[in-house]
This record gives sequence, structure tokens and C-alpha cells, in this order.
Amino acid sequence: MSERVAVRKTYKLFIGGKFPRSESGRSYLVQSSNVSLASRKDARDAVVAARAAVKGWAGATAYNRGQILYRAAEMLEGRRAQFVALGVPGDEVDAAVDRWVWYAGWADKLAQVYGGANPVAGPYFNISAPEPTGVIAVVAPERPALLGLVSVIAPAIVTGNTVVVAASPSEPLAAVTLAEVLATSDLPGGVVNILTGAITETVPALAAHMDVNAIDLTGVIDTALATDLEVKAAENLKRVLRPASADHDWFADPGLARMTALLETKTVWHPKGV
Repeated sequence: MSERVAVRKTYKLFIGGKFPRSESGRSYLVQSSNVSLASRKDARDAVVAARAAVKGWAGATAYNRGQILYRAAEMLEGRRAQFVALGVPGDEVDAAVDRWVWYAGWADKLAQVYGGANPVAGPYFNISAPEPTGVIAVVAPERPALLGLVSVIAPAIVTGNTVVVAASPSEPLAAVTLAEVLATSDLPGGVVNILTGAITETVPALAAHMDVNAIDLTGVIDTALATDLEVKAAENLKRVLRPASADHDWFADPGLARMTALLETKTVWHPKGV
């Protein structure tokens, strides 16, 4: 009997809650596995999926969003060994689980910290409330592959945004495996979309896309590329988060900055009753 040939796994894109191959049919080899090489068309498809998910996700209760993020933590905990087998250190997987839980806890508390009633000189109530920005394009950091990815996705979606994430081209397996976790975590399709491949191909298309409201350049280490992306983003006045510093400590307390940076503030005036 001839020796069995193992089936090589093909890691696909994650768009709209599904796992399509790239429309270009291209892939590249990482750790003896095929990984889809996303095209600009795939990036546009991901934006369409993210936009379609905005209304339902932003309209969900903060409590519900927190429960779904906590479910993602549970599912990630259950697949710890799989991530370790992919080369992700065990302490990083544990930190990523804790990061999901940390942001889940903020889901129904952020509005109380970041919003509130404002004192005004008149017979009115003046209330400021945070609202999601919309569709966010995110460039994930190369390392730490899993913790860095969770640290840019979780703060964006916990407040009601949807994301299109360009995963690190050198560390895509953790990203697509995280997509498999999210697909079984009750997260509505389109809230998180993950593209693998060359960021020089997909991210400029996202930066210039008129239906993307903000772009997070955390994982961009090429200063010339970062500048070009900022110029493209200015076409429709996207909010831009600048690249993280090279010595950024992803294991440190993340604080609220990433959540509040992707929020809009709505202020409402209402007359007081007699």
C-alpha cells in the first residue's frame, strides 16, 4: 500500500462571514500551506460586506456586543493548542484571550465614561453620546501575530464599527485561524473581514475607497507607504490612526485610546419639562 499523501490546507479569505478564495485565484505558500492572495476586487467586496453589516451591528445593544466578544474569547481558549501548533507562543494566546475579555467588559460601560450630560446655561438637557464611525480599514501588526491582531480588531468592533483587516503577509495563518474562531462565535457576517496577501496591493484600495470611514495604519512600517495611504485617505476625510511605534508593548494595558479614536460624538439638546 502506498503511503498516504496529506491534504494541504488552503487558508482562504474571510469576507461576509464566509471563506471565499481570492477572485484572482492566486495563493502563496506559508508553512507548507496555501494562503489566498487577496486582490483589490477582494478588498472592495470586503468593504461591501462590512458596510452591509454596519446597521445591524451598530444597532445591537452594547450588552449583546460584549457577550459576542466574550464568546470569541471562549472559542479562542478552546483552540489554544491549534494556535500553539501554528507557532504562536502560549503566553501570547493567553494574552489574546484576556484581551477579548477586557474589551468585552467595556462594551456597556464606555458610553458612561466617554459620554454624559453637559452643563448648559438654559432650560435644556444637553447630552453627548458616542456613536461608531462606520467601516474601518485596519492594517494588522506583523508581531505579535495573534495578540496584535486582536488588539486592533476588538476595540474597533466593540463600539459598533465593522472592519476590513489586512493581515500581515508574513504571519497570515494566525489571522485566518482567528477568522475560523470568529465564524463560530455568533459574530454576524461582515462585522470582521480578513484579507491575506500583499498589503501594498489591498491597503491602497482601502485607503482610497469612498465607503471606508477610517483607516488604522498600525501595521504599516514603510513610512513612504504610510504617507501615500494618508494622502489617499484624505480624499473623503477619513479618520487616520498613525502607525504604531516600533517598540510598542502589545502586552501592556491597552487603555481606552483605540476605542475612543474610532467613535463619533453626537450631542443632543432637549428642552426641560415644566
